[in-house]
Amino acid sequence: QVYLEQSGGGLVQAGESLTLSCAVRGDILRINIVDWYRETPGNGRELVASVTRDGITNYTASVKGRVAISRDDAKRTLSLQMNSLKPEDTGVYYCHADLDLSKWGTGYNYWSRGTQVTVSS
Repeated sequence: QVYLEQSGGGLVQAGESLTLSCAVRGDILRINIVDWYRETPGNGRELVASVTRDGITNYTASVKGRVAISRDDAKRTLSLQMNSLKPEDTGVYYCHADLDLSKWGTGYNYWSRGTQVTVSS
């Protein structure tokens, strides 16, 4: 069974740092694009950052310069390093991966269960 196992999150104060991690479990052939999303009551689920297999990154404007996404395909892990956190970064964070499960089964989308990040002012 393939799934994404997420760790990290919690309550921090504004200005502090936090790292979220995600691991791909199960038998897969390849990890394609991986992303982090966050969900808030007012904005729904929005993309925070993404990184392609070629290492091309993309960040939403509100986190640029404060957040770094990284991946280690050998370990099948994905991380989101968040610095200088602000109260508006509060939300439920999800990792997402586009996975090839086999030569004939490509482009499957998987989501983690999500973890709460709360930034107090």
